Amino acid sequence: MIDVTRMNGQVMSLNDDLIETVEETPDTVISLTTGKKVMVKESRQEIKELVIRARREIHIIE
Repeated sequence: MIDVTRMNGQVMSLNDDLIETVEETPDTVISLTTGKKVMVKESRQEIKELVIRARREIHIIE
């Protein structure tokens, strides 16, 4: 799970296993495998770093 900030300032936890794509349009839009899209304040690079950190915590990657 990663914590992201919606455009209204609300912080939510997101299951990073469901992330299909992350685009900057210029706002960052995360598309999930469920078909849902979430617009967040974090950049594409920040999302990538959050996912890497989360997966390191559960030892999926070194």
